[in-house]
Amino acid sequence: MSRTQIIIVGGGLAGLTAAIHLSRHQLKVLLIEKNEFPHHKVCGEYLSAEVKLYLEKLGLDIFSLGPKEISRLEFSTTEGKKIDAQLDLGGIGISRYTLDNYFFQKARELGCEILHESVENIEYKNETFSVSLNNGLILKADFVLGAFGKRSLLDRKLDRRFQQKASNWLAVKAHYKNKSFPDDLVALHNFNGGYCGLSKIENGEVNACYLATFESFKKYRDTADFQKNVLMKNRYLKEFFSNSEMSFQKELTIAQINFHSKEQIKDHVIMLGDAAGLIHPLCGNGMAMAIHSAKIASEVLLEFFKRKDIKRASVEKNYEERWKEQFNGRMFAGRLLQKILMNHSATYFSQQIIDLFPGIMPAIVKQTHGNPIA
Repeated sequence: MSRTQIIIVGGGLAGLTAAIHLSRHQLKVLLIEKNEFPHHKVCGEYLSAEVKLYLEKLGLDIFSLGPKEISRLEFSTTEGKKIDAQLDLGGIGISRYTLDNYFFQKARELGCEILHESVENIEYKNETFSVSLNNGLILKADFVLGAFGKRSLLDRKLDRRFQQKASNWLAVKAHYKNKSFPDDLVALHNFNGGYCGLSKIENGEVNACYLATFESFKKYRDTADFQKNVLMKNRYLKEFFSNSEMSFQKELTIAQINFHSKEQIKDHVIMLGDAAGLIHPLCGNGMAMAIHSAKIASEVLLEFFKRKDIKRASVEKNYEERWKEQFNGRMFAGRLLQKILMNHSATYFSQQIIDLFPGIMPAIVKQTHGNPIA
C-alpha cells in the first residue's frame, strides 16, 4: 500500500468524526478499526446537544436516526434523596451501535478507506509514521491520529505516563425495556462505590451504564450479585431494575478505566477522544468531547496540508493548546464532581446547599458541558 496522508487508529466517535471531516476536504485518510460495524460499546449513550451544529455542517443528520431529545437531569444520593434540574442545551439519547454505524457509513461514502485489523505498533522516524498490523503489513503515513479509546495495548507500547498509575474503575452497560422511564430524562443515581446513569435511546429502550470501584465490586460473585446487593440499595435504582427486562444476553463490561491526566501528543501521535483524556461520566459528556476533539485535530491538519509552510511542531502545539483550552476546565469539574459524589459527607453537604439554592445544580452541570460548536 502506498503512503497515505493520515492514518486514524480506532473507529469510535472521535476517529470516525475525524475521518468524515478530513475526507470531506479530499485528504487521503485510512481508518483502522479492529471490530466490524455495527457493534455495542460501554458508554453512557447521552450526547450533549453542543455538537448539533457541527454535525450538521459535516452533513450528518443524526435526528434521522430517531434519537430521544433529553432536557431534564435527575440526581439521587445513595439514601435516595433526589434533585431535579433542567439541561440548558439539552442532550440526545442514542446508542453507539446506531450512531457509530451511521458515522462509519458516512465516512466510507466520502471515500475514507476503512481497514478491519488490529494495530500492533506505531513508530515515527524521519517525518514518517510506520503503523504495523497484526497481519504483518506495515503502513506509512504523514500523520497518525490515536483514537483507540479508554485503554489500549498501544498505550503501553507508546509508554504513556498514565499507564503507570492505578486504574481501579470498571464500567458495566446494558439496554433494558422499561415503559415507564421518561423519554426526556437522563438520571444519575449514586450507590456505595459508584454511580449509574440511565437514559433512553432511539429504539425506546433504556441504556443503563454504571461506574464502580474495583474495591466495592470485588467481594461479589458477578454483576447480578453486585446489582442486587449494592445498586438496588438506592431506591430509584431498585425501582428501575425491578421493573425492567434486560435486552442483552449479557452485560458489557470494561475494567482498568483510568481517569488520570493523559498526553494529547505522544511520540507525535495526535490523541483524540478518550485517548486524549477521559472525563468522569457524570452527565455523559465523553461523546461530545470525542467529537469536538476530532474537529480540533481536523482543523489543524487541514491548515497544515493547505499552507505547506507549517511545521509539525506547530501542528502539535496548536492542537494541544486548543484541546486544553476547550477541555481542561471540564476535566477539572468532572474530577471535582466525582470526588463529591463518591464522598458520603460531601454529597450530603452539597445536597443541603442545592436544596437551599436550586439554581446551583444547573450551574454545576454546565461546567461539564461546552458551548455549541459550529
